[in-house]
Amino acid sequence: MRSLLRRASAAIAFIIIPTAIPAAAQEQVGQATLIRTAVSGGSGPLSVRSPVYRDERIRTSRSGLGEFTFRDGTKFAVGGNSSVVIDRFVYDGSKSFNKLTLNAARGSFRWISGKSRSDAYQIVTPAGTIGIRGTRFDVFVGPGGVTAVVLLSGSATFCGSNGCRELKRRCDVVVATPGGGVSDPARVDPAIFQTVGTDAAFPFLSGRQQLSRSFYGNGSASCGLSKSSPSKESGNQGARNAQRSQSSPSGPDPGEGCEGGSQRASRD
Repeated sequence: MRSLLRRASAAIAFIIIPTAIPAAAQEQVGQATLIRTAVSGGSGPLSVRSPVYRDERIRTSRSGLGEFTFRDGTKFAVGGNSSVVIDRFVYDGSKSFNKLTLNAARGSFRWISGKSRSDAYQIVTPAGTIGIRGTRFDVFVGPGGVTAVVLLSGSATFCGSNGCRELKRRCDVVVATPGGGVSDPARVDPAIFQTVGTDAAFPFLSGRQQLSRSFYGNGSASCGLSKSSPSKESGNQGARNAQRSQSSPSGPDPGEGCEGGSQRASRD
């Protein structure tokens, strides 16, 4: 009889435990709102309205594009040849997050903050961590972990091996490398493509990929990157500027503007 009870208990454990583990892992963070070409999640290809979960890795094909809305209203777009993991989130039950962390491994992304506290958001990259302050911005993670962030509205802080730099002006960019730290903010220009090593960077600003209207706010200013084909000379100058800004304590002239700089992008 005891032997029979032990076998029955083992059978029950076998049934309960495997089903409990997936249930715990399937914490939904949001869902896909637009899919183009090929975008995949942890369980395979994604389509419109596909849920996305904590710890899920989202990958896109070379021409893939995915748009996602998280539970607090945050909007997140993933461009071609990209990989990102929804690394951690804590949902407080009132349509906001206590914590939402994404790990951007490579590729192009656009972020628009939702209803959660600013300090709840964090994006981790190979070159450092982005802290978000009610913000809209684009991120590119390229070869060797080089990472660039272009601010579109609000403010953001990028912390790397040499400390933190704050982005406050629309169309300002910082560039960081895993071993070289973060540059001072400067107005972005077409030389950024040479600086990060590819003209496939920032496809939403250059026009290589088109997002839904809700990702553009009041207007679709490209910060001067639309249809750009930077020359080798201008690219080398951009790389030199980035290197100088990493070693210089001073940023750009505060009065310097950018394309459409007087028009602030509103939050959706």
